[in-house]
Amino acid sequence: MAPQDQTRKAEKADNSIAARLLAWYDAHHRDLPWRVTPGAFSRGARPDPYRVWLSEVMLQQTTVEAVKAYFRTFTEKWPTVVALAAAPAEDVMKAWAGLGYYSRARNLKACADLLARQGGRFPDTEAGLKELPGIGAYTAAAIAAIAFDRPAAVVDGNVERVVSRLYSIETPLSEAKPEIRALVEKLVPQTRPGDFAQAMMDLGATICTPRRPRCMLCPVREDCSAILAGDPERFPVRLPKDDKPLRRGAAFVVERDDGAVLLRKRPDKGLLGGMTEVPTTAWTARVDGATTKDAAPFPAEWRRAGRIGHVFTHFALELDVFHAHIKGNVPSGGDAPDGHFWSLAHDISGEALPTVMKKVIEAAIPGRTKKQHPH
Repeated sequence: MAPQDQTRKAEKADNSIAARLLAWYDAHHRDLPWRVTPGAFSRGARPDPYRVWLSEVMLQQTTVEAVKAYFRTFTEKWPTVVALAAAPAEDVMKAWAGLGYYSRARNLKACADLLARQGGRFPDTEAGLKELPGIGAYTAAAIAAIAFDRPAAVVDGNVERVVSRLYSIETPLSEAKPEIRALVEKLVPQTRPGDFAQAMMDLGATICTPRRPRCMLCPVREDCSAILAGDPERFPVRLPKDDKPLRRGAAFVVERDDGAVLLRKRPDKGLLGGMTEVPTTAWTARVDGATTKDAAPFPAEWRRAGRIGHVFTHFALELDVFHAHIKGNVPSGGDAPDGHFWSLAHDISGEALPTVMKKVIEAAIPGRTKKQHPH
């Protein structure tokens, strides 16, 4: 077969895959709060770039189910990017608490601030979007395709899995990303590229799943070389994972006689930057902190309340939790030590507490981080 004939045959196959995926998406798309229905652009409708951007930032490293409630909260409080820019940074961090990867929230606010200064309009190209804080190649492609119908290659974890299986890519995933992106670029149709991007994501999330993929329901199974090889679950190929280092430290839950808990804000930069915590020892991703009550911030009748574990991206953490009741203010005098503040019992659930700190407080005072009503 002549080279040009081979090229035409490959292009025809790519177009067929895209057409079948779009037909499947029309019938089986997920109903998500940030989406518009398929074919919006052909009806003259336009997805809101703000909602697309917000959902994509939230979905990085987080599940769809976890994001839904956060997305609704954000869009109810701040329905536009200009409204988000006008919000105090502390309020944004509080609304983000529990969603993890807190640098995303800081970049979200910085991006909103910049866009508000520029009139509240998002750039409509990948290149323009990449210039904004916190928007990398994936997010820029997703916004360009979904919000502006640009033919961009949107490659998330679901898409990597679909393409790895479709073409039986033997290269380990960590090294295969450029190859996968090039294959996706060939598949992207000129019409409905945003729907195509979301169809690929939905296929990976609902049919081409990591375990027990439902291949008989797949709209492109006839083209899938992993199915022909008889072992779809072997793809994507992954290198063995290194064990995460374990770090240790201690955390100190100081409870006032009125139920208030002593908190402090972490530095804006670094791990859990800008979030709220109870006093802890100086553990980091690289070094352990002290683990005994001798390292407490001030003398008190400390009792050990247990140990909690938490897994971060690059390390695991164990914290020994100590709890003390005090009357009035802390022994050092004044309302709270420098850099600390008291959070009343009914306010704690609304503080910008990361999940690890909620675990700490719950170990010492069960139920305290759940929403309470003032007496």
